[in-house]
Amino acid sequence: MKILAIESSCDETAAAIVEDGTKVLSSIISSQIEEHKLYGGVVPEIASRRHCENILDVVTRSLDEAKCTLDDIEAIAVTYAPGLIGALLVGVNFAKGLALASNKPLIPVHHIAGHIAANYIAHPDLKPPYLCLVVSGGHSHIVEVKTHTEFRVIGRTHDDAAGECFDKVARVLGFPYPGGVHIDKSAKLGNPGTYQLPHPKVTGCEYDFSFSGLKTAVINLVHNSEQKGIEINKNDLAAAFQKTVCEIVVSKTMSAAKEFGYKKIAVAGGVSANSGIRNAMKKACNEHGATLFIPPLSLCGDNAAMIGCQGYYDYLAGKRAGSDLNAIATLSLENI
Repeated sequence: MKILAIESSCDETAAAIVEDGTKVLSSIISSQIEEHKLYGGVVPEIASRRHCENILDVVTRSLDEAKCTLDDIEAIAVTYAPGLIGALLVGVNFAKGLALASNKPLIPVHHIAGHIAANYIAHPDLKPPYLCLVVSGGHSHIVEVKTHTEFRVIGRTHDDAAGECFDKVARVLGFPYPGGVHIDKSAKLGNPGTYQLPHPKVTGCEYDFSFSGLKTAVINLVHNSEQKGIEINKNDLAAAFQKTVCEIVVSKTMSAAKEFGYKKIAVAGGVSANSGIRNAMKKACNEHGATLFIPPLSLCGDNAAMIGCQGYYDYLAGKRAGSDLNAIATLSLENI
């Protein structure tokens, strides 16, 4: 079964052709990073306009690369939630029009479920149930993946997501957007023991995250040092910050795995590309006798291949959408 998948939840316009869930025949991504870099972050209005300009070309190229025509496609999958509402609407409306014109079934896909599904492409042997840490620019979750289409969120952020925290700390350190990759590179050159940073906790919610206090601690440290004329060692501070984030997400994930009895652990989302998190999770899983699944870097960020993969399992589960499908900016993974 060949599925045409469309992803436009943030600042990448993406399309892919995926066969039988895990065979990626094509994956095209049009990134807007260079333009948003001028503003230090994603500008929603600009993102929406660029999606409008790019989506037809991206879909056409994905069909060409897969050596397919629309007649070869059996269903169309699209990200409908969560994300930037204007950006989502572009993909949803294009997919609805295409499905209607071609008389193909339309499959609505949750963006976070798509990130989790990226692991099925990279690791076809991975089967639910298992525990997944999802860390991205807009989301930080610990998820029980009960089946390919059934999820239970046992931990989530109460404020900033991990990726958002990386970008804001990078900005105060003078690194360009997107900041995560620059923090990662800088951290490899620094000494994490130079600075002591807090490990925020959420009272009564053992597996929930709070990164706002960590972000504020770094910003205050930098600003106070500037006011006193004290030079900050950026590499050391980047290393301390990255180490702290790793300790937070890894310790909570491993504690949850122990409590709920999971020996299979996956990581997903854009921040799963961070070398510190990848290495820390590998070490922790080795120590606890758990098997770790992480997608390659090409599948960590937003892409349509992961949407096509999840769309396949949603299709098998009977999920369909009609012409009344709407984009939703915020939607819990448990409510799909």
